Amino acid sequence: MTSTTSGQAGFSRRGFLGLTGLAVATAGLAACNPGGGSGGGGASASSAVKLPTYREFTGITADIPGNEKGLQAAFFKLPEAVQSVKTPPLTGKVTGLTETFETMSPGMKDNPFWQRLNAKLGGELELQIAEDIGDGYPAKFATVLASNNLPDMMWVPPNQGIPNIGPMLEAKFQDLTPYLSGDAVLEYPNLAALKPDSWKTAVINGKIWGAPIPSTPFGQVMAGRRDVWDAVGGLNADSADEFLEKAKELTRPGEQKYALEANYTNILHMVTEWFGAPNGWAVNKDRTLTHLFETDQYAAGIEFTAKMFAAGVFYPDSKASDIRTRVANGSIAAQVLVGPHDIRSYRVLNQSAKFDILLPFSADGKIKPVYDMGYGTVGFTPFKKAEEGKIRELLALINYLSAPFGTAEYLQKNYGEAGQDYTLTSDGNPVLTESGTSNVPGLASALNIMASPENVIFNPGYDDDTRYVHGQEQKLLENAWRNPTNGSYSDTSAKVGAKISKQLRDKVIDIITGREQVGALKDAVKRWQSEGGNKMREEYQAALPAGVPVFNS
Repeated sequence: MTSTTSGQAGFSRRGFLGLTGLAVATAGLAACNPGGGSGGGGASASSAVKLPTYREFTGITADIPGNEKGLQAAFFKLPEAVQSVKTPPLTGKVTGLTETFETMSPGMKDNPFWQRLNAKLGGELELQIAEDIGDGYPAKFATVLASNNLPDMMWVPPNQGIPNIGPMLEAKFQDLTPYLSGDAVLEYPNLAALKPDSWKTAVINGKIWGAPIPSTPFGQVMAGRRDVWDAVGGLNADSADEFLEKAKELTRPGEQKYALEANYTNILHMVTEWFGAPNGWAVNKDRTLTHLFETDQYAAGIEFTAKMFAAGVFYPDSKASDIRTRVANGSIAAQVLVGPHDIRSYRVLNQSAKFDILLPFSADGKIKPVYDMGYGTVGFTPFKKAEEGKIRELLALINYLSAPFGTAEYLQKNYGEAGQDYTLTSDGNPVLTESGTSNVPGLASALNIMASPENVIFNPGYDDDTRYVHGQEQKLLENAWRNPTNGSYSDTSAKVGAKISKQLRDKVIDIITGREQVGALKDAVKRWQSEGGNKMREEYQAALPAGVPVFNS
């Protein structure tokens, strides 16, 4: 049988979401942020909407508590399951459109895990599931939307380029504000347990369109094997130059050892934090916005990363697919992970070593460093327009599917039935059976992309890792900044944001690797501005919520 004890089964993917296990991360989710309005008073209306009342789920007590600022609760083992839903949510058939980031599970008629889930739900949940290949979900979404034969629910992702989200929602989907705003959400306790920052991403034009799907609020981190870095005084440093000296000392090409992976974009992200660059956009005193690409801090980060490249501290193969293995065995000293929780992924490769997370430090001992928080959700799931009874049935279903970690509903959704789909280890953690391994992951991924609880830290068998990650998250929060456009929507960003950002970053990589001079950055930024950057700025400024702090790194 195959071991699966990562917690939130079904999340696994490339850098899009970094969804693996309980604590999932969202590096790079700024391409489209469906949450504000664009025109028509949407910005002011969205700022004024009353978010759902937050009421923490208290049925299970974490071994180490989290908080509303984003610190994640931590568990050393799976708690004894408790019921969070009193009655089955469905009375009939419900249809939905979602995506899976795992190998597709067998269909409902051939999948006993799916059938057992439907029995618990009290009806029939029938899903169209797009796979993460080719044009994938956006193409499927567009086809279904154009058919005028909509399923009851359709997941809206945050970064896959679906345009005109505001008009689409107004035309096709149900305004859920009366059911979810303020204390109304308390009828659905598992939805009330979703944090206010998560809900902001589901607000467009002053209306709440669905329950958000939380992911870890933390962003990328640099990590490395502790004993490797201990040889040079540890992973952290007091300046960029000190870090480079450590990296040079660890780099021994004759022994096939290098300090850093060759993912220059990710390494640059870490370096720009040392130089105090903003997270995506910076809010100025006059409430205008300046993009990361336009800042002196970003240019300084590029220059320093180019200096590291010239020093030869990067692994020479930028297309290598075994970087995690090389970090685990010590032949590469550090890489950038999707979030703090992700250090547990090394445990499969090296059960005895310890791994450290770098805390952003000042590039020169004077500059105030920043830590970039992630987007915090992976979208939301709106309902097509329907009569009130149907809407309440769908809300009850999403309430079930959003059941917190450790509940009976969470186990049913992610692992299935004990003895059938999974068994428990001696320390009480779930392991999928052979049948479960075939039937669960693809469907569990699709379900978690439609609805999910707040995430937790869970590293079964590695209590020290759990304590360490929780402690590092506390420290990261001390210098944390969130992208001020999270929860706002730019149609231009949805249409061209990914394309024009890639154009600029390709030029940046040319500069880092010495194929272009640093002066090429200025022209690349001008092109980014003219091909959509300035228009995105206008749209985000129009939708900028009140109270977003001025960036003052």
